[in-house]
Amino acid sequence: MRCRSWWTWASCLCTLCLVWAIDPNLAKRLSRQEIQAGWLLLFDGESTFGWKTEGDVAVSGGRLMVGGNKASRITSTTSWADAELSAQYQLVGTSGQIHIGNVGIPLAGEGVLDGVYTLQITLAGGKPVSWRVTDPKMQQRTGSLTAPDKPSTALISLSVADNHQIVVHSLKLRPTELKAIFNGKDLQGWKEIPAKKSKFTVTDKGELNIQNGPGDIQTEGQWDDFVLQLEIFSHGKHLNSGVFFRCVPGEFWSGYESQIRNEWQGEDRSKPVDFGTGGLYGRQPARRVVADDNEWFTMTVVAQGPHIAIWVNGFQTVDYTDTRPPAKSARQGTKLTPGPISLQGHDPMTNLSFRNIRVADLPKSNPQ
Repeated sequence: MRCRSWWTWASCLCTLCLVWAIDPNLAKRLSRQEIQAGWLLLFDGESTFGWKTEGDVAVSGGRLMVGGNKASRITSTTSWADAELSAQYQLVGTSGQIHIGNVGIPLAGEGVLDGVYTLQITLAGGKPVSWRVTDPKMQQRTGSLTAPDKPSTALISLSVADNHQIVVHSLKLRPTELKAIFNGKDLQGWKEIPAKKSKFTVTDKGELNIQNGPGDIQTEGQWDDFVLQLEIFSHGKHLNSGVFFRCVPGEFWSGYESQIRNEWQGEDRSKPVDFGTGGLYGRQPARRVVADDNEWFTMTVVAQGPHIAIWVNGFQTVDYTDTRPPAKSARQGTKLTPGPISLQGHDPMTNLSFRNIRVADLPKSNPQ
């Protein structure tokens, strides 16, 4: 459907909104394969969580609509260095760009076509080094840039001019360049906090298992700004554990904690118990508990300066900026300095397994 003149733009938009509202194929969720591969929903199909918005921005019928009567923009609260980005969208009008930092990529070609466009971008060092836009007739437009000599991170934004609109069907990202910090064979590169009760073993399946508690095992390596991805399995009902980061080396339970506890109030997963899996313990509850016990789930933590974002199974659960005064331990205040990553044995009922533990450093520069 095309709006042939701006005088009929408003009526066309209303018709389009009605079509989208009744479309049974609503927000595109991630497949199990995509979750295991580390893909994250930047648009969750129901909210603008994780974005700053300017102008006309709304979510309806599982679509994110940017623009309308006035110039509009959305900007991610998390910045990225190395990643793959994929999007599907429609356009009302010819305006529309996606910005990766200070690089703008037009979302429409010279001849705007009705239907769904597909966008794929590869980021390296905070720059879009290659991109491809496929229009509804499967014609492609490509571009590329040289990777920067000095890597940085980049915010992602979508923008349109007055009386134009981008309708986003899906927007997802997969962090790349992550390196394993658990070899699946032994505990090389990890240290237990001594004189505690937890038992840390590597199973014949190549998983790091924790039983009993309390206890704490830390990496020998240290990170301040990073992307962390790992898979977790809770071998029981509502078991409690956590993934700590920016810890104090050798100090028990001392860092920020991405909570593990697959429990919620009644039938409402948006009401987590004890901050819930993917909550930032003591700071921000998970907005929804999406993981279940006795199933593998994927957790992603992005820490950059005072900003922390967490995803579980590709769904963003936390978007938090720490404004507390600086402190040696994140338990007492803001901690921006490097520290180990640690896994928690919480109590005598603890029985959890971890695998595919990977991390990537983020450049120490202001996001563009």
